[in-house]
Amino acid sequence: MTHEHSPTGLPHYDLYIDGAWQPAENGQTFTVYDPATSQPIATCASATHSDVDRAVRAARAAFDHGPWPHTSPAQRAEILHAIADALEARNFELAEIESRDAGVPIRKTTYNDITLGLEILRGCAEMARKHPYEPLPWNDLPSVSWNFVWREPIGVCAQIIPWNYAFCMAAWKLGPALATGNTVVFKPSSLAPLSTLAIFQTIHDLNLLPKGVINLVLGPGGDVGEYLVTHPAVDKVAFTGSTEVGRKIMALAAPHIKRVTLELGGKNAMLILPDADLDLVVDGVLWGAFYHSGQLCEAGSRLLVPHALHDTLVERLVERVRGMRIGDPMDLETDIGPLISERQREKVEYYIAVGREEGATVVIGGGRPIGEAFANGHYVEPTIFTGVRPEMRIAREEIFGPVLSVIAYDEIGEAIRIANDSIYGLAASVWSRDLQHALSVVRRIRAGTVWINEHHVLNPRAPFGGYRQSGFGREMGRYGLDEYTEVKHIHVDLMQRRQGRLWWDTLLPE
Repeated sequence: MTHEHSPTGLPHYDLYIDGAWQPAENGQTFTVYDPATSQPIATCASATHSDVDRAVRAARAAFDHGPWPHTSPAQRAEILHAIADALEARNFELAEIESRDAGVPIRKTTYNDITLGLEILRGCAEMARKHPYEPLPWNDLPSVSWNFVWREPIGVCAQIIPWNYAFCMAAWKLGPALATGNTVVFKPSSLAPLSTLAIFQTIHDLNLLPKGVINLVLGPGGDVGEYLVTHPAVDKVAFTGSTEVGRKIMALAAPHIKRVTLELGGKNAMLILPDADLDLVVDGVLWGAFYHSGQLCEAGSRLLVPHALHDTLVERLVERVRGMRIGDPMDLETDIGPLISERQREKVEYYIAVGREEGATVVIGGGRPIGEAFANGHYVEPTIFTGVRPEMRIAREEIFGPVLSVIAYDEIGEAIRIANDSIYGLAASVWSRDLQHALSVVRRIRAGTVWINEHHVLNPRAPFGGYRQSGFGREMGRYGLDEYTEVKHIHVDLMQRRQGRLWWDTLLPE
């Protein structure tokens, strides 16, 4: 950042281009608001197309002429470890920034989000050391040769993330791109850019990356993001967000045949088998459905439960929801914070009204919490619908809020069909005491991640991504690094003589 406060007295943040904090070319800014109070908390430079051009040129020059793509994997690993260490030293500060910026309960940011982001960076550092070289099987036809794959960076990567998991998503975008030697132009959401800005400030202060390797542009996705995606000097686009925007990004990237990875929406099922441990299920369902107010792409928004367990489970869920604390995300006792914006709250309330119109029954929630503490924030009560049929919109469309649809089923085959009857395929969970049976069910579910007796847990060394309209490509783990590389086959002849070669015998007979 080039100056600490704007004329309004709020902290101000600039763009980060070619190793320096810079204002937007036309001086334009936007304001960031606290979703719990609707009060302004910062201003940011709003990039023009010319600013995006400068950022892409810096990334292009750093890739084409700079040392970074040719830095050894071991050196890149050391730098990523140093970045993770520097961020860890700011752990609690970063947790507070993320909570204030995105309305995330601070218990979640402190004990989950920041820790997971750091582990992702460290995992990328570890994998960077051993990633580029892949041996191929022994080959002696027509002569002995050494064959291997060498993975090389793609080039300039445009990375665009949403607001709901900003610190972690910045880590799982930047980590693999840097680990494999790429350069980056990064765009966070205008609704919650502050933790990403903190990451860039930390990296800038370390002064370990060559200029232009990472660049940050800020502003609306419909303008800045689209222009970045279509930029002819960008080689790859990595996007996390809605399926609707993902479809548009595919079309925008097509003219230049850019490499694209998309992590999009989900309408994820939590499938309860008849022998499930209900004590564990109650905890898991609440965690799956209402974690971060349901504002996660892998949230469990459909609960598939056997008729025989339906009433008992719903009764227990309702009792527990009554005890959940809605309130200030900065309070360690808070379970449910606000939604990110008034627009998002209106969307969730629209779907609650749709569910009622379709004939489903609200057994708890369905409105706004009452009280002075909630007057200015974007709060919605955690809501549970029963009597939901699979064809209802609340069972098919992504709501992205604290709304759980309970669907009763008769037999396992029916439950699997319901789980798979979706345009999405991001995640699911299966709950059972019989792990062998649970595994047989998991293998029939069409989703990129399926948990057994768990939900939401992301492993920094395991792939994450979706089937169908939940996107393609993977984040995290070895698979995540692969998405940022070109595959080069290298053939080394070990015979080193003229005779015996295929081309000698067929094309150049004596």
